[in-house]
Amino acid sequence: MTPDRISAESQVLERGAGAGTYGIAVCLQGISKTFGAVTALQPTTLEIRKGEFFSLLGPSGCGKTTLMRIIGGFETPTTGDLWIGDRMVLHDPPYRRRTNMIFQHLALFPHLTVAQNIAFGLEMQRQPREIIRQRVNDALALVRLSGYGARTIDALSGGQRQRIAIARALVNNPEVLLLDEPLGSLDLQLRLQMQQELRRLHRDIGSTFIFVTHDQGEAIAMSDRIAVMEAGCILQVGTPADIYERPQRRFVAEFMGHSNFMTGKVGEVRPERLASITVSPEVQLICRIPEGVQRGSEVLVALRYEKVEVLPAHVTTVQSGVLTCDLEGHVVSTTYLGATIRYEVLVASDLRLLADTNNTGTARAVSTGDVVRVRWFIDSASVIQD
Repeated sequence: MTPDRISAESQVLERGAGAGTYGIAVCLQGISKTFGAVTALQPTTLEIRKGEFFSLLGPSGCGKTTLMRIIGGFETPTTGDLWIGDRMVLHDPPYRRRTNMIFQHLALFPHLTVAQNIAFGLEMQRQPREIIRQRVNDALALVRLSGYGARTIDALSGGQRQRIAIARALVNNPEVLLLDEPLGSLDLQLRLQMQQELRRLHRDIGSTFIFVTHDQGEAIAMSDRIAVMEAGCILQVGTPADIYERPQRRFVAEFMGHSNFMTGKVGEVRPERLASITVSPEVQLICRIPEGVQRGSEVLVALRYEKVEVLPAHVTTVQSGVLTCDLEGHVVSTTYLGATIRYEVLVASDLRLLADTNNTGTARAVSTGDVVRVRWFIDSASVIQD
């Protein structure tokens, strides 16, 4: 995978100067990192805006933590330049950067009280004792743990420890808060609560948050924008809706949720970029193709499971003025998933589609073995030339 696969949204910067006056909190130009013969991060150019909640999303080993550690000053890049606000920080140690980092394992000091943990950085700066006391109290109030200052770390729950780690990071008023999978060790319900707390803190404080995660749902729920990474490359940058609804690479479509994939060849191209795509001798689809895709191109059609509607064969009504794809098939299997029912529908001898339907608790309209119609809105499918 080469650097030219970086999304167009990760624009190459031409000004060659700090980004602060442009509303940019972090600016990377051609940042890369190798460890011996191993390339952990391909040359990467990226802008992260002031005040946004920005997530680096990808599987283990994709380079997201390496990129965050470079921003925080814990790794030295092999190539490239780095600004935080108006300041070039490439050679600054972590304590000289207007950043603070929350590690996955929190690194709280068990022999210190809650207040002493939060105050540690301020003590190292030799701040006046009264200022330290006030800022520690303010930080505790911010994470809704006022009155917990005298407690020991061992006396706290997992969620409370997470909040103390956040308070310790925020007490220094960083311009950029770096969060390296801080919720990964929590159980599901506590993780959901902490997601809400982080979003609240982000709104209240207004700082830039950079969040590393491999959890797609977490990134979608919390982020203003997401960078999806694979093998040391940023493949796509955009809002959660952009990334989910319009993936530009197969990996992005696969990593973000569940999709049916159909390969085909583009045929006639009509106005408004509507085109026929032959995916099998028996199946031809109408899809909206992106700019640059021409007749005869080999493409991949990605269709989210939840975008596919499964209807009894006799149902033919459609919403007026909305273009749909409509195929006939029969239900091969049904799988109960709690909130949804998953249908596997054979629509051609070599083509099966999976569809997730909300479990409403009422009698199911279709069952295994039924002849059905599968239908989706044309704009629900993404055409990818990967």
